[in-house]
Amino acid sequence: MGEQILKVKREGEFHYPIYFENGFEKLSAAVREEKLEGRTICIVTDTNVSPLYAEEVKRALSETAERVFFFCFQAGEASKNLDTVQKLYETLIQNKMDRKGILAALGGGVVGDLTGFCAATYLRGIDFIQIPTTLLAQVDSSVGGKTGVDFWQYKNMVGAFHQPRLVYMNMSTLKSLPDTEFACGMGEVLKTGLICDGDFFRSVCGEKEKIQSRDTDTLASVIRRCCEIKAGIVERDPKEKGERALLNLGHTIGHAVEKLMDFRLLHGQCVSIGLAASGAISRNRGLLTEEEYEEIIRGCVQYQLPVSISGLNPEDILAATRNDKKMEQGKIKFILMDGIGHSFVDRTVTDEELKVGIREILQ
Repeated sequence: MGEQILKVKREGEFHYPIYFENGFEKLSAAVREEKLEGRTICIVTDTNVSPLYAEEVKRALSETAERVFFFCFQAGEASKNLDTVQKLYETLIQNKMDRKGILAALGGGVVGDLTGFCAATYLRGIDFIQIPTTLLAQVDSSVGGKTGVDFWQYKNMVGAFHQPRLVYMNMSTLKSLPDTEFACGMGEVLKTGLICDGDFFRSVCGEKEKIQSRDTDTLASVIRRCCEIKAGIVERDPKEKGERALLNLGHTIGHAVEKLMDFRLLHGQCVSIGLAASGAISRNRGLLTEEEYEEIIRGCVQYQLPVSISGLNPEDILAATRNDKKMEQGKIKFILMDGIGHSFVDRTVTDEELKVGIREILQ
């Protein structure tokens, strides 16, 4: 698997490590290495992941922790809200968790986002660690310190920047991941290549068989490259004042579709639909050739990701983009592609351009 630790710079000179392993055996050593031993730890997980890994992770963490307890919530985006946050706060208070306590996010992006937000706000901020078990969380949401929950139907509208103390990735958890969830992670992988590394995008498209078979070494290489790209962007722009917005490629329209479908489509599926729309708008501006646009569509389709949606009204999708948290003074920070592996922030995309792009993804 090559080098098994990647360092990510936080504010100032502080770094946190990303571990790439094939089991949980080295988790306690990672905690000790970051001088986090002797603390109380709450493992936050969901009803999908808990039966698979919770006890194993508890055993590993118990080697260095003073005490370990659980908080488990119903799996799914519908639980990513302030009601669940309040229940977690209550559990922490009942267990007398103090400022030296640690939250451990064991699960996918929903678990990681919610746990990080609670860590950022409980007692004005405590430490947390990420133990992502889905491909989407490993390549994207567990790295970079964005945390948050949905507010009513508005996705990630409440949140905070709060960097983890460490990220521990157990590659073997991907073998238990349902095919649909795995495909969702590939949506973020393809997005990462389209942002700034065309060679990576094309290599991922060319290694379909190894990736689909979940070959550990191939996946470790893919995940590591995604983390390197995201970590570099986050180091240069930790609070999304500029370059970090590129990570939202495909997300403005993707989030609108996700909301209008009442989260019946998974996040990575909606990102793929958003990539198709962004690609269409970029092609219509002459930034992408027809061949490049088709290459993006093929890349998504070969990983069983949707590039169109039925049953939605284009005006409704356009209106939903207006509630996007990336709006600035009434203008959307839209991410366009200038060739495969090159993207940029554009604030001049018109409603008419958006509508034309949206019609491309409607069946």
